[in-house]
Amino acid sequence: MGKGKKVLNKRLNIVLVEPEIPPNTGNVARLCAATGATLHLVKPLGFSIDDKHLKRAGLDYWHLLDIIVYENYEDFEEKNLVGRRYLATTKGGRAHTDITYEPGGYLLFGKETKGLAPEILARYPETTFRLPMRSEARSLNLSNSVAVVVYEALRQWGFPELV
Repeated sequence: MGKGKKVLNKRLNIVLVEPEIPPNTGNVARLCAATGATLHLVKPLGFSIDDKHLKRAGLDYWHLLDIIVYENYEDFEEKNLVGRRYLATTKGGRAHTDITYEPGGYLLFGKETKGLAPEILARYPETTFRLPMRSEARSLNLSNSVAVVVYEALRQWGFPELV
């Protein structure tokens, strides 16, 4: 590959920005292993990557997982120059099903207690989305939200390489 070339990763990319709860990240890791998605973890993490709860939630799927860890959000942006960003937020104007997910895109999810930082949301206002729910409910569990969105993107693509 030539110097300075931008390469589009055609896989589905799941980005957890500052996740706090090990079992949620473990569940997402297992989802990524089962669907072939790449898991991107943006520090600071609320746990050690060796956390027993994280490993337990992923069970014996770790050998199937493509995982990349970044020091912070800027590190993630610098290392992933190509690929559309799709941001999950309770403040999103469109439902997750109203988005057309492009191969090589990045599905971003924020920390469990606060979601994505306002400055990250401000970078990509045209691709924010929400999961429809009752107005009395604050949000869904992080790993459940990721699963819903991942399978919508894969549905749109015809479930490539999945049986």
